[in-house]
Amino acid sequence: MEEEYIEKTFIFKFPTCTSNQEYCLKIPLKIPFQGSIIELVYRIMSSFKLPPYVQSDLYNSLSANIKEWTLKFHDDKTEKLIDAAKSGDLDVEEIIKKWEKNYKLKTVEYAEPIGTTDEELFAAAYHRLVHSPSLEPILQAEHKFGKDVTEVIKMRDKDYQQLTQKQTEEMHVAVETLEAGSTEKSINDMAARHFEEQSLLQGHWGSKVDALKLEQRRQYRNWIMRLLEEQQTNMLPTPVESPMVPMPPLGQGFYNCVKDDKKGVSHYQQLEESFTIHLGSQMKQMHNIRILTGDVLDFCRTKNSDSESIDPTPQRLQTALGLYSNDLCGLVLLSDNHLGSYSGITKELISISQLTTEFHFPPIDEQLEKIREDVKDAVAWRQAHHKEDNDLQQHTKKSTLSKTLQTGDVFITRHSNLAQVHVIFHMVVNDSLRSGDINSRHPAILGLRNILKTACCNDVTTLTIPVLLVHEMTEEMTVAWCTKRAELVFKCVKGFMIEMSSWGGAELKNLQFLVPKGMSEEVFGTLATMLPSIFRVSNPLVFKATSTPQTPKK
Repeated sequence: MEEEYIEKTFIFKFPTCTSNQEYCLKIPLKIPFQGSIIELVYRIMSSFKLPPYVQSDLYNSLSANIKEWTLKFHDDKTEKLIDAAKSGDLDVEEIIKKWEKNYKLKTVEYAEPIGTTDEELFAAAYHRLVHSPSLEPILQAEHKFGKDVTEVIKMRDKDYQQLTQKQTEEMHVAVETLEAGSTEKSINDMAARHFEEQSLLQGHWGSKVDALKLEQRRQYRNWIMRLLEEQQTNMLPTPVESPMVPMPPLGQGFYNCVKDDKKGVSHYQQLEESFTIHLGSQMKQMHNIRILTGDVLDFCRTKNSDSESIDPTPQRLQTALGLYSNDLCGLVLLSDNHLGSYSGITKELISISQLTTEFHFPPIDEQLEKIREDVKDAVAWRQAHHKEDNDLQQHTKKSTLSKTLQTGDVFITRHSNLAQVHVIFHMVVNDSLRSGDINSRHPAILGLRNILKTACCNDVTTLTIPVLLVHEMTEEMTVAWCTKRAELVFKCVKGFMIEMSSWGGAELKNLQFLVPKGMSEEVFGTLATMLPSIFRVSNPLVFKATSTPQTPKK
């Protein structure tokens, strides 16, 4: 609905101090005036470079005129409505319909119910089935689909390797015979032909993998809905056209899988310490704190046993049960400012995620593409927001136009086909974190605060944080460096957790501090000893009972 208003011209006259010359300002205004009068005064003073002594008179005159015009505008409008009601020209039914429409749009109690989307229906069906006897066939079907995708990816990688080896040999022979018969033009043509062959092969296999995943996603979703229908009608829990074969009992398969997983244990020693702490000033909350060593991507990899196994892993059970629940698992992943899949830890994450089909959320590359589009609007808003500060504007141009994202920025991806993670918080970092001079106001520390706040507001109750804000150990990371960095992160996270608890939302039940693999036992012991001294560990208070009363000693 178009807003009703009238236009008025505000006239302000004032003399100068040195002469009798009188200046006159004419400023158009829309009545009723929706802005701030004092802000308009400052804008007029700045735009026309008025002397400071007229500011008070300008404000008083402008306020009086706006008040008078606004009152007259509403009086005239009201009189017209009263006259229309007396003469019968006012459509009462139309007014009632407008009020009814506004109530439905603005008040939840009277709003019309919105139909459930297909995604919500599928989520509800899946959540109900995984908490029923149908959990076993669902996990086995997902495992079978995952094996099919993995086999195709192995064939793709084998073709890539053969083509790369063949092209490398051809180029090696051509370079060696450069003087004998080959020319620079022929070598350049060969390089172009090799690139075209690589592109064609990549397109062929990419199309084949995508088609397979789309077909699996369609079959899986249709099967889930049919399985729910048959369960509700008290039929067999497994449809006739189920995409799986008969399996052994789930318990036996899981036992074998756990036993076989020992073959894939990492070569470095895994260290771990757990604590139970209480946080809060009055209403204290209990949290489980854990510090451990390991590779951050181990929380994403599904530890399959041998390729011939037909049993799903226990990790899939944990992920499935918590997928549509109030106990989600999150992971903080330190990445660079590029949203592509060409380098860095994001490339490894995409490779892990693409080994199996994503049945519940968009594929990770589609999520990153959507984030890439949203980042453009976010960067534009950031530049406009800091436009008045020249120094900050220069810094913003340097860091946002070239990199689009700054240190401490966080973007989120959702997953259902990873081992122990539902949500990944990708926090942008740079080489400044390798320095030992960062403090609690560093953008990465503030990024952790935003992550904890988002986790508490969105039912993420288990969160894994890299305690040193790095994923790999390097030579400059001495004992003193590690101790100082861990102490900073511990204290800041503790403060953030206390702050988030006062805001409400989900309680962060489990907090894991991840130490890079390869850290020595002595340094890990130092960090583990530091943790209970910073957080409040819940220790039992032991009383000794005696048969005779004891007098306190003076």
